[in-house]
Amino acid sequence: MRQRSASPDPQGGELSGAPLLQLRKPGPFRLPSPAPFRLFIPSRFPREGRLSPCPKNLPSPAGFPGLIFSLVFHTFKKPFLPAFFRKGGFPVEILTDPPGNKNKKIFRILLLVGAGFLLFSFLSYSGLFLYAKMAGPPPLTVPQSTVYYADDGTVIGETDSGGKRYWVGLDEISPYFKQAAIAVEDQRFYSHSGFDYKRILAAIFADLKAMAKVQGASTITQQYARNLYLTHDKTWARKIKEALYTIRLEANYGKDEILEGYLNTIYFGHGAYGVEAASRFYFGKKAKDLDLAEAAILAGIPKGPSLFSPVISFERAKKRQKLVLKKMAENGMISEEEAEEAFREELHIAGKHPVREKIAPYFQDAVQQELKRVMGLDERTIALGGLKVYTSLDPKMQKSAEENMAKTSPAGSGIQAALVAMDPQTGFVKAMIGGRDYAESSFNRAVKAIRQPGSTVKPFLYFAALEHGFTPSSTLRSEETTFYYDEGRRQYAPKNFNGRYAEGNLTMAQALALSDNIYAVKTHLFLGMETLKEYMEKFGITSKQEAVPSLALGTSGVSVIEMAKAYSLFANGGTAVEPRFIQKVVGKDGQVIYEYKKKTRQLLDPKTAFVMTHMMTGMFDPKLNGYAAVTGSSMLKKATRIYAGKSGSTNTDSWMIGFTPDLLAAVWTGYDDNRAIAGSREKAFAKNLWIGFMEDALKGKPLRSFQPPKGVTGVWIDPATGLLSTDSCPVKRLTYYVENTEPAEFCAEHPHLPPDSEKGAEPRHREIEDGKKAGKPWYRRFFDWFE
Repeated sequence: MRQRSASPDPQGGELSGAPLLQLRKPGPFRLPSPAPFRLFIPSRFPREGRLSPCPKNLPSPAGFPGLIFSLVFHTFKKPFLPAFFRKGGFPVEILTDPPGNKNKKIFRILLLVGAGFLLFSFLSYSGLFLYAKMAGPPPLTVPQSTVYYADDGTVIGETDSGGKRYWVGLDEISPYFKQAAIAVEDQRFYSHSGFDYKRILAAIFADLKAMAKVQGASTITQQYARNLYLTHDKTWARKIKEALYTIRLEANYGKDEILEGYLNTIYFGHGAYGVEAASRFYFGKKAKDLDLAEAAILAGIPKGPSLFSPVISFERAKKRQKLVLKKMAENGMISEEEAEEAFREELHIAGKHPVREKIAPYFQDAVQQELKRVMGLDERTIALGGLKVYTSLDPKMQKSAEENMAKTSPAGSGIQAALVAMDPQTGFVKAMIGGRDYAESSFNRAVKAIRQPGSTVKPFLYFAALEHGFTPSSTLRSEETTFYYDEGRRQYAPKNFNGRYAEGNLTMAQALALSDNIYAVKTHLFLGMETLKEYMEKFGITSKQEAVPSLALGTSGVSVIEMAKAYSLFANGGTAVEPRFIQKVVGKDGQVIYEYKKKTRQLLDPKTAFVMTHMMTGMFDPKLNGYAAVTGSSMLKKATRIYAGKSGSTNTDSWMIGFTPDLLAAVWTGYDDNRAIAGSREKAFAKNLWIGFMEDALKGKPLRSFQPPKGVTGVWIDPATGLLSTDSCPVKRLTYYVENTEPAEFCAEHPHLPPDSEKGAEPRHREIEDGKKAGKPWYRRFFDWFE
């Protein structure tokens, strides 16, 4: 409200001292009281106003357009003239703003707006910086190829999942490429804080001038944020997220760290992510070996890989290279002469990723399963986590396994094979075959196939027997037998191979060497059918086993790797070890995130384990030949060292599992569709593969024999009777027993004094007490019921 001096009446009168009301904003306003007054309505304001209260004596002149009369207020909706109002007896003066006042108001408004913008910008930036610090560094989840190494450090494979990714440090990247990338992508990278405002304004003006998007303004940090966390869509939501990640990166990482990350994540086309992959693809060399011309070519590609790839268009790539070299020269990174020389350099484009044959693919699949099981990693992390996985694979052993499979596999046969070789002392798997051809079938038969093991279960049975009073000399009669069980309601009539039997007594050592089925089933029924099942579980067999008479002959399925684990208990003296494929895992930051720590547990009595192991050498010892040859006789010509093992066969499966103190190998052969194995070559496949592999794998390595632990004694026996041998026995074999369980009697079939006694020396064996006649040992009398 302000007062004005009297002004002339438009129709001759004067309005002396009338108060002047100035309306400076739209909306309701109150008239001063008392009337008369003058109303000031600036012309730039809306034409609608509200007056309240209205003088009670104000008439409603018909000549005043737009006047709506009320006892409370008047509303003006249309322009009106003072004369109309004055006719109503109410003096009003309509004025307009003075020109000078308008300029002052505009200046004040602009000043306030500018100050508000600066304050808003300051508070926003401070808030974002505080947010970035509180949120901390964003996770650098950069997709990278995982690389697998053998135990000698050689690379055996890597994952790509549609692209090649390698992470290298700045010191492993050519200085030329670092300079070229900065020159063409972000010249003020080391001076800005994530956003180049000068470049942003220049891009805006360029886009407005062209009325199109012609110039970008993203910094290296912004591009890195986009590569790490975001898609490349053009939405505002993505741009806001990109800005937030950019601030977090700048607030929590150094410039060199950001540059390193950017150079390792940009896409160069053809499935190459990062400068290392691009360098290998385009030039067949490492990123640290790039020269100036090559670096300039690569630096120009990320703007449009489908346009500037020299593989797609060498001409466009050269134009882009020229621009990069020009910018490098303008920024003082190189001289103009160097730029010209680099441009003229002849380039040799490889245009292909280095092809590395995948070594041991079944083994690598097993490694990935162990990463999931032991470390809890998901498939994406395994494939793109940039891990360095150091495995237990021995490349020479793997090659030997594959070559022997190819060499011994029956020609024209589709029979499959699986092999697991491991160090029985540590559990590290050294070689693996999961099938004849990974390209045809990636199904890993060494791990996933459940097949009948046949007689390879007999060592578990006889180990249980040793712990229940049997010895290697315990004898049972071998003849065709029908067994009744389940209180006589059911019967089982096993057969020996080729229908041949001893038709007399066999020692347990000889029964194992000849793989006599009658001896095995008799022992199984005597111990109780649940006993073998329990012992197989004790040895680490997790596949379901059915406690029936035929379990002694291996009719319940197992996997190859289960059997390798179980047999390792014999080879290492009863210490439980798990089959392992991984020695250690290194993350992409160079830190060891997993390392195998050997955890051993003495599961078996080492004395009994050794006695069983020595019994298993019998399959290779002709001294145990009887009604048939020992089951390892076909391998004797190739064997150059002492092995312990056991073979097994069913109509559809063939097995050979054996070991030395340093190496164990389990082999299975058979058909996926469970058809019968036919022909001598197919039946011999497992043994031929096993002995060929073991001989090649151990060639040139020291000969090591199994050493008896304390509490075990070795005596010479007659293999046919299991009694102490004399000088008259045609065959003598050194056999080991747990102390105080060895035979006390001499062979009665060759009744001569032992050689040591004839010479007057102290005999090696315990003498029969004077005056006592040698009779049946307890175990013969005990098993008379079988006969």
